[in-house]
Amino acid sequence: MAHHFFLSGNFIPGETAILEGENAHHALRVLRLGVGDTVTLADGRGRGFLGEIVDVQKDRAIVMIKNSLQSPEPRVKITLYQGFPKGDKMDFIIEKCTELGVTRIVVLTTERSIPRPDTKALMRRRERWQQKARAAAGQSRRHLIPPVDGPVELQTALANLKPGTLLLIPWEEEKCRTLRSALAGFQGTGEIAVLIGPEGGLSQTEVLLAQSFGGVPVTLGPRILRTETAGLVCLTAIMYALGELGG
Repeated sequence: MAHHFFLSGNFIPGETAILEGENAHHALRVLRLGVGDTVTLADGRGRGFLGEIVDVQKDRAIVMIKNSLQSPEPRVKITLYQGFPKGDKMDFIIEKCTELGVTRIVVLTTERSIPRPDTKALMRRRERWQQKARAAAGQSRRHLIPPVDGPVELQTALANLKPGTLLLIPWEEEKCRTLRSALAGFQGTGEIAVLIGPEGGLSQTEVLLAQSFGGVPVTLGPRILRTETAGLVCLTAIMYALGELGG
């Protein structure tokens, strides 16, 4: 299987692209790739290409673009709105949801969010979060690197929802409406958003607020899931229901 690299640029079959910097180091020093080796390139925005290394220089590799690749990206765009969890749980959430095919992740500040880092600490976290998304997208050979935004206030995030988005709210107080029934009328077009609370969950006030923006509370069953589990389970179930896991 060809090794996968993210590279910015407008790739055109028949032209060349250059692996340099960290990409070149990984290709030439770590993987020991050389002339004639096949690689895949993705622009991080959804397009991917097959290429062949045609020249190796001291600190870069020249790749001939062969042809475009079929996109592995899900047909439906799914955004995870995740209440800011404690510790490094956000790293795990980003990594696993990126592997599954999430389109975008927005970190939320909610009533029960405990982390309140200062500006410098937040900048470092954002950089790490985006690096986690990039690494997970590369490992899973995606063509898109999901942007990780936030933290933002819940009200702000809801106000910026794209019109027509199906907003799902896994909530332990919902006993009747299942995720399956909430998806029954979804035709596979448009976008889906999943709203997950932090440790302690969403408050009733926050759920009512989300409902005022069209949110649909759903149950994920009788067992209470941790915040780092709930979004992953919900995303997996949606992908399965929409035929994005090979079904």
